[in-house]
Amino acid sequence: MKKSFLVAVSIILLACQQQTNSDLKTLYSLPKKLKEVSGITYFPETNMIYTLEDSGNKNAIYAIDSKGKLAKTITISNATNVDWEDITKDKSGNIYIGDFGNNDNKRKDLCIYKIAKNQLNKDLASAEYKISFSYPEQTEFPPKKKEMFYDVEGFFEKGGYFYLFTKNRSKGFDGTAFIYKIKNAKGTQKAVKIGEFKTCSNYNHCVLTSATISPDGKKVALLSHDKIVLFKDFKGDLFHKGKQTEVSLNHFSQKEAAVFRDNNTLLIADEKADKIGGNMYEFKL
Repeated sequence: MKKSFLVAVSIILLACQQQTNSDLKTLYSLPKKLKEVSGITYFPETNMIYTLEDSGNKNAIYAIDSKGKLAKTITISNATNVDWEDITKDKSGNIYIGDFGNNDNKRKDLCIYKIAKNQLNKDLASAEYKISFSYPEQTEFPPKKKEMFYDVEGFFEKGGYFYLFTKNRSKGFDGTAFIYKIKNAKGTQKAVKIGEFKTCSNYNHCVLTSATISPDGKKVALLSHDKIVLFKDFKGDLFHKGKQTEVSLNHFSQKEAAVFRDNNTLLIADEKADKIGGNMYEFKL
């Protein structure tokens, strides 16, 4: 996300909130070379985090150990980092890179890369396949300023499908977010809109920057800069039809990445901005 993050009001708010007690537990500082972490995924069997950075950074994923040390850098030889915004895995441990950052809603090259689990032990890996996709509802590139719904920074894989949660960049932000579904299969697809919901009307507090589903599939957590939007008690993949609650983190920073460590615990990472952030946190729901 290549833009100035904090407006003057937010800087003041951030300075104040940094002095309060937070429900977040800081686990460690992220490696210094990773200043723009945009997504994380977690492997419980090794207690390892895999992460990536967004536009302007390398076409690589990074393994971080339980102490926050950079354990491995894996360059993806056949993938271009246009704007990598999230990373997730399936039940088999294959990793997926979401190259769908779309700040200006102009892109026609949105895609997801699959990195097979057996590639994760290599320094130079290759994507097994690429899924190119588009949004049928978008007919202008860019659309009108009040209809800029087609940026995404959060997704996960469930049951052979990807679920993408849009980041609203519309003029007159009202918290509207769309949910799109894409089949996990090589080739070109049209994303299917399965629903929409609202958070709040304050962009700095309610814009969505990451998405994750619990290991048991019963909770979906969506991240913003200072809260979690939580869905529970849904049927199938109609997440927005379940119970929607907001959980305050009591901590404001440029949070860009979240993943469930277990069914009741989140790992959250923020970018380093103005000497603030650049950490991995734990949060108990």
